[in-house]
Amino acid sequence: MSYLRFEKALMTNLQDSLPKELLRTNRSGAYSCSTIVDCNIRKYHGLLVVPVPELDDENHVLLSSLDCTVVQHGAEFNLGLHKYQGNNYSPKGHKYIREFDCDKIPTTIYRVGGVILKKEFLFQNYEDRILIRYTLEDAHSATTLRFRPFLAFRSVRQFTHENSVASREYHLVDNGIKTCMYAGYPDLYMQFSKKNEFIFQPDWYRGVEYPKEQERGYASNEDLYVPGYFEMPIKKGESIVFAASTSEIKTSRLKKLFDEEVSYRPPRDNFFHCLVNAAHQFHVRVKREDGEKEVWSSTQAPTKEYYSNDDRYLLAGYPWFKCRARDTFIALPGLTLSIAEDEYFELVMRTAERGLREFMEEKPSTTKIYEIEKPDVPLWAVWAIQQYAKKLGKQRCKEKYGKLLRDIVTFIEENKHPNMTLDDNGLVRIDGRDVAMTWMNSTANGRPVVPRTGYCVEINALWYNALRFVASLARDDENEKDAEHLEALAEKCKESFVDTFLNEYGYLLDYVDGNTMDWSVRPNMIFAVALDYSPLTQQQMKSVLDVCTRELLTPKGLRSLSPKSGGYNPIYVGPQTQRDYAYHQGTAWPWLGGFYMEACLKLYKRTRLSFIERQMVGYEDEMAYHCLGTISELFDGNPPFHGRGAMSFAMNVAEILRTLELLERYKY
Repeated sequence: MSYLRFEKALMTNLQDSLPKELLRTNRSGAYSCSTIVDCNIRKYHGLLVVPVPELDDENHVLLSSLDCTVVQHGAEFNLGLHKYQGNNYSPKGHKYIREFDCDKIPTTIYRVGGVILKKEFLFQNYEDRILIRYTLEDAHSATTLRFRPFLAFRSVRQFTHENSVASREYHLVDNGIKTCMYAGYPDLYMQFSKKNEFIFQPDWYRGVEYPKEQERGYASNEDLYVPGYFEMPIKKGESIVFAASTSEIKTSRLKKLFDEEVSYRPPRDNFFHCLVNAAHQFHVRVKREDGEKEVWSSTQAPTKEYYSNDDRYLLAGYPWFKCRARDTFIALPGLTLSIAEDEYFELVMRTAERGLREFMEEKPSTTKIYEIEKPDVPLWAVWAIQQYAKKLGKQRCKEKYGKLLRDIVTFIEENKHPNMTLDDNGLVRIDGRDVAMTWMNSTANGRPVVPRTGYCVEINALWYNALRFVASLARDDENEKDAEHLEALAEKCKESFVDTFLNEYGYLLDYVDGNTMDWSVRPNMIFAVALDYSPLTQQQMKSVLDVCTRELLTPKGLRSLSPKSGGYNPIYVGPQTQRDYAYHQGTAWPWLGGFYMEACLKLYKRTRLSFIERQMVGYEDEMAYHCLGTISELFDGNPPFHGRGAMSFAMNVAEILRTLELLERYKY
């Protein structure tokens, strides 16, 4: 039986099928996303969603959806599905779905009387082109297919409405048309592998509604433009491929191209393969003009020439996140090293190192990495490189990143970081009262919801770990003077860390700012246990881990705040402000669970293997529940721990992959 397969009973029940989303990406920043019944429920959904750098730094929905209608004996059976105002669904094409399968590529089987139509969908790698193949598997009489495209031409953060500015102009191209609704946008090419007739019948479909936006307290209605429809006959056993793209293609290539693209797709037939597929979806390649051509060697992509100096990034998540520095370094080891893709680690780190150096040298940024100025970012970079050293050896690490590591420590030690200060006691201090500086970055009314300031526990744990790691590299190089200097600084940091954060109840204060101490039980203390170099004793680490287990652990990771602490708010629902106050006040985060499980293995070794394997079951359940084959951004902190926020989140996928690798390492 297929791993991601759903029968008719689920598909025709919108209460069960509408929450299940499906994401496909092209690894160049574009994506295609909807629900498994092809009903868009977010403004971020669309068949072809692409960046338009000439306009702004956002993605834009060009083709919202494509309705297919089966015509037999003059009777029309529309397989599309849209939600309109007043909780009205039309044309209710989901009732014809017999089954849905997503092990290789998303495949939907429709049955309309004696007609059985198979639809298969994929997004071409590194091209802004979606491909949909329709195959008539059975029919007892002449059959015609009619295709009606719904166009938006808008930013993912906006809506479009009926207007007189939108251009109705179109031009015929090879087996299709090209059109562009507004100036500044690229042309949208809609083409078929078979000759067809395009009937120009412009109209606006008004009042399309997106329930996910309603849930989040936003506007939720828009109008979509339909320029007309394509029509063509289809014979039993025949396949027709539809392509929508920002560039024209020779339609005689479409069938072969579809088969080639299918052959590159790895199966999603188990938990691990789903996570690997999700990891690849965060990859982004941005072409640089000064690059030298090379042949791409990954088995996950077609062999063709790319530029060796192209920038490689990791998106923080879909559908609204960009490339964020902190997320990049936390997610990088899990998304690459844990699945034996060391080459991509180096490619991303090459781009990220340039961004870090430009920041440290106060030069204009030439990368598309956001929030690189946050104080913990260089320390997370050290941690990511530390994982590289553990996987590929210290010698290779020193050759590639030794100078960067030492430069980062020097940058912090000499107090050159504009948002972080090294005090005489060996601890680093930040000012987060007015601007959120840590990963707990939600704001309300222009102020941080959790104003973490002064000495923050995880930042100082990372600082201590960085000092010890870089000192170990210096000692391996017999650079005794540098090693002794860093070790002395680390000892000072260690002593101050324990004095500052450890309290009489056996856990760590979250932050300390002068006489202000945050006694909230939060997960940030887990890093002082999980990191390779800890300022805590074995007994102190066990005490911290025990508190995390009792008060923070859920089947979906660690809560961001203990239920026993003031302000606990575990349900992430409602308008934006309401969600902002809940974001880090009790919601559960799988990526934090990854560090928790690493801490368990570090302290208790093989005796905790079965416990961690049971924790993994909670994540495997998500593969078929929200966005197929990936992990949501966060979860409610109380049962039933419902997934919330972004549909796919890089740090969560990464830490689950890293945990699976750790499990295998401790088993053998």
